[in-house]
Amino acid sequence: MSHEPTGLAVYDKTAEDAAAAVISSYSTSFGLATRLLGPRPRPHVRNVYALVRIADEIVDGPATAAGLDSVAVAAVLDELETEAIAAIERGFSSNLVVHAFARTARECGIGEALIEPFFRSMRTDLLTTRHDGASHDDYVYGSAEVVGLMCLQVFVNAGARHPTVPDADLVDGARRLGAAFQDVNFLRDQHHDEDALGRDYLGLASGGATRAHVLDRIDADLAAAAAVIPRLPADSRRAVTAAHDLFASLSTRLRRESASTARVRVPDPVKAALAARAWLGFAPRSGAPRA
Repeated sequence: MSHEPTGLAVYDKTAEDAAAAVISSYSTSFGLATRLLGPRPRPHVRNVYALVRIADEIVDGPATAAGLDSVAVAAVLDELETEAIAAIERGFSSNLVVHAFARTARECGIGEALIEPFFRSMRTDLLTTRHDGASHDDYVYGSAEVVGLMCLQVFVNAGARHPTVPDADLVDGARRLGAAFQDVNFLRDQHHDEDALGRDYLGLASGGATRAHVLDRIDADLAAAAAVIPRLPADSRRAVTAAHDLFASLSTRLRRESASTARVRVPDPVKAALAARAWLGFAPRSGAPRA
């Protein structure tokens, strides 16, 4: 089959479109937040999310449903990590989502120091079902805090000639916001994780932690993050504020619902109001929201 050559620019754009499709298929809330990003960071954040989501899906069911055993699932995850690191070095991948991520990593300064802990946490899901305090913290660092740090690299460095290292306060805020997001999701998915996956990320089943303790930790992390979000670049600040306030609202609702088996969610009108508030430039809510 012959055709006119399309060039790298078309391939790059197709890779970005593939990453955006992952977001639209898997996360309406995250998709809403990314729409509040400016055009400079938006495609890069989508590229990060797409790779992270695919890795998460590898260990959370689809690969097993396709007939892979645990050894094969681990091999697929290893292949994805290897391809991502290689693509950063060479500037190309035949996997469109990996190609998109590698372009972002090269431009924004995302390296193996952030990529390896993430994949290590993903492997933990294949090996560990019950977590104590130490293993929870290790897992959350790799699965969520480093993702926050990847996004921070994007916010600071997208479009720059040479990537720089964000200051320590922004790094701490990115880590704590990522940790809060992850712990909220653990609480929301607690019954599914227990019943369908046999996992206890928070140590609730063993009595190592209580819901109140976890929610107090979430709220402290959200407050710490809220204090530094105003220092982010203007074209990233509104999206991060909206995401922060959405998860603060989820935290409040989780307290109200106690140990309900229903997955807590924020109604669409409330999501829209939070997004509008962020769009108008309001600072993130530092206390527990009413909605």
